[in-house]
Amino acid sequence: MQTFNTIKLAQQLLFAKVNKAKILVDATAGNGKDSLFLAQNSPIDAIIWSFDVQQTAILNTKELLSKYSLDDKVKLIIDSHENIDQHINGKIDVAMFNLGYLPNAQHQITTQYQSTIAALQKILGSLSIGGVISIIAYSGHQEGYLENKAVQERLRSLPSNIFTVGCWSMINHSNNPPILYIVEKMRGEAYESATPH
Repeated sequence: MQTFNTIKLAQQLLFAKVNKAKILVDATAGNGKDSLFLAQNSPIDAIIWSFDVQQTAILNTKELLSKYSLDDKVKLIIDSHENIDQHINGKIDVAMFNLGYLPNAQHQITTQYQSTIAALQKILGSLSIGGVISIIAYSGHQEGYLENKAVQERLRSLPSNIFTVGCWSMINHSNNPPILYIVEKMRGEAYESATPH
């Protein structure tokens, strides 16, 4: 049991932004909890885009949303989040990533750092002023370790005159607890979203 639930913390930190957002993204649909949070707490005319490569995840998300009569508010996309620019035009106000593998499913199928960084780059380039991104990373397995390292390096290099980046983790736990990153776009200067080489 974790005293601080990282997913709930991310939702609390994003809550005020979600209340006013028009375009929102759940970059990793999973079992639909972030999609439900976004749908329940955003304006009635907001649109949520929810991505996952696994059919099971999309079906689980649809089932959860239907339970709350919110399935019409969310566009469920069976595709990698790295192709987000093929689906969304316009500025993104809120985006959430919950990396790793789908709970209660095959652990061999997990998010990959290459596609995660590509998706993050595209969202950073489309983020509205005042827009926010939350990323929950898990470093307890090999791909998760690589993914967290890549995410941290990318976020650390963001220009501080445009973005503010925070990081939260439990520092006295030895079981590789999740790490939460929050990114906010503070100013409207142009940001080159191409992946650096």
